[in-house]
This record gives sequence, C-alpha cells and structure tokens, in this order.
Amino acid sequence: AHRLMERFGSLDGVFSASLEELTSVEGVGKNAATLIRVLFPLCRRVRTAANGRPTILDTTERVGEYFLDVFFGEKTEKLYEACLDAKGKLLGLYCLSEGGADRVSINMRRAVENALSSNASAVVLSHNHPSGIALPSEEDVHTTMQLDAALRAVGVHLADHVIVADEDFVSLRQSGVLD
Repeated sequence: AHRLMERFGSLDGVFSASLEELTSVEGVGKNAATLIRVLFPLCRRVRTAANGRPTILDTTERVGEYFLDVFFGEKTEKLYEACLDAKGKLLGLYCLSEGGADRVSINMRRAVENALSSNASAVVLSHNHPSGIALPSEEDVHTTMQLDAALRAVGVHLADHVIVADEDFVSLRQSGVLD
C-alpha cells in the first residue's frame, strides 16, 4: 500500500492507474492489480443498488443523487439513459456512450429503442463532466433538444438531462432548457 501511494501520490491515483502501471509496482501482482481496478466499479454498483426496493426517480433531487452515485469515481465522460414508468420507477439504466475526458456522443436511435423496449413513459439522460464543472455546453443543449424531439415523436417524455461533476449536478429542466 505504501509503495502504491508513493508511486501514484493518492488513492485517486492508485484507482486510476492501469493494470500495467499497478503491476509495475514491487509486490503488486496481476490478481492484486485486478482487484484494485474493479474496486471503483464495485463500489458504484453497491451505491446504486436499491436493496430490493424499486428505484424511484420522481424529483430532480432524487435523479441528481442517483446519478452522483452512478458516476462515482468515473474519469471519462459517459452518457446514461434511465427509462422510467409514469410514476418515476426505474425500468432500466443504459450506458449510451463512453467518451474521452471531455466528449461523448449519442446514438439517437439506440436511445429511442431503449425507451420503447423498456415500455418507458419517460426518460432521464445524464452524463458527467470529469473536468469538474457541471454547466451544460452548447453541444449538451443541442443534443438534448434533438433527443427530446426524437422521443416525443414516439410518445416518450424527456423528463430531464442531468449533468454531474464531482459532487454537484445541474438539471437542464430546472435550468429552463427543457419546457
């Protein structure tokens, strides 16, 4: 543990290191490195588990808190689609895209297909800004409006698009981007 901290400078640095970087540290074998690499995704899964109860995303605060957990420890930008029933019950969560440190793209067709196959009444989009600033870009707003139109065409409501950064989130609905 001391060698890892010396090499990478912080816990964040250790958990962000690649398998190759981890195994280059004396005393860290492939098994230990693999365990370290799966720790953040495992923690994320535990934090978002509903303990047998349905996950209800019916308020901006609940949506924001849920996605803060989903993006816990992420270093690259990702875009998720949460498909909901009419009462806000989570029917399915889909990773639509994985990007780099500052960009992610969206497949509109896949987003619509996910909503239809889940029999969703509503959808919430969420992506993270690993840069640490949760404010929407012009591209975020443009993409949100395009997906809103595509979902509306098949009778599905885009309830919100939440951007997460660090321990903060911004709702495009609350910001007035979505009516």
